[in-house]
Amino acid sequence: MNSRRHRNAASNARSPFGELCHNRLVLRSGLHAPPAVVCRNLVKRYDQVVAVAGLDLEVASGICFGLLGPNGAGKTTTVEILEGLLAPDEGEVEVLGQRWGGNDRALRERLGIQLQETQLADKLTVEETVRLFRSFYRRGRTVDDVIGLVGLDSKRKSWVSKLSGGQKQRLSVACALVNRPELLFLDEPTTGLDPQSRRQLWSLLEGFRAEGGTILLTTHYMDEAETLCDRVAVVDKGKVIASGTPRDLVATLGADHVVEFSVGGEPPLPLVDFVRRLPVVRDVRLANGTVSLVASEVENAVRPILAEVERQRLHLSLLATHHATLEDVFVSLTGRHLRDD
Repeated sequence: MNSRRHRNAASNARSPFGELCHNRLVLRSGLHAPPAVVCRNLVKRYDQVVAVAGLDLEVASGICFGLLGPNGAGKTTTVEILEGLLAPDEGEVEVLGQRWGGNDRALRERLGIQLQETQLADKLTVEETVRLFRSFYRRGRTVDDVIGLVGLDSKRKSWVSKLSGGQKQRLSVACALVNRPELLFLDEPTTGLDPQSRRQLWSLLEGFRAEGGTILLTTHYMDEAETLCDRVAVVDKGKVIASGTPRDLVATLGADHVVEFSVGGEPPLPLVDFVRRLPVVRDVRLANGTVSLVASEVENAVRPILAEVERQRLHLSLLATHHATLEDVFVSLTGRHLRDD
């Protein structure tokens, strides 16, 4: 066990996740913890629509795993099958070593679930809502602890109907944490949160993971996936089309930088062909009049492009560069941006 784990074990008494930590650390100090989630050839159909089309997934214990994909990719359907809310038409699912249809009550005691849209009772207060969810479990946190964890102490007597969208989102996460889960399912947990609240929730989730908990989340935010996730899977049209660590997936682009430029309207083909022939350019894409390219060296890409734009007597209306990200990986894999419908 490394020094970081020793520090975690020593701080269990102080950690809000201490009880979970102790159990999980004992498990992880053995040879290998079994996967938290395994599904093979998962299929789910709605009439003629195939929402999940033979999806394979494995989530190791003790990590944060992210599912990335646009609306309609099959992420939420997949997560709801893993949570036991939907039955698959085909395929096998194991969650924490168990299959749904056995001792489901015992399995649910070990899970925390935050749905994409949680309909909470408007006329209950924050405290009453958390107390209600806590009553569903035989063991877990105190109501005060969980309200404090998500930063809603000042709103504990407020009706749910009076909360902002971000506060409601934090309340739904609180309800997912009341039972000290081993595995936490979060479907777009930071949607509607302001930047400060997002980072507070990130800190909470990092603490949960650091103490041995497992997180499976879906997100539209690439910075969130790159910050929180140990591994990610890109889902498109009901299948996993790429998976790995964020760094490894970015490395598949073959270069570190992305350059975007526009000359107003559709770029002429001679200019695009010139860009494709540059030695430092790996990939070139066109979208809405903007040329995007992946390059190993920014200067040796931008300089000749500017010279060629001038030579062709074109007007440069946009020029931007950035380090390659998961968003660029997604565009490379699917030809569209993550938040495109």
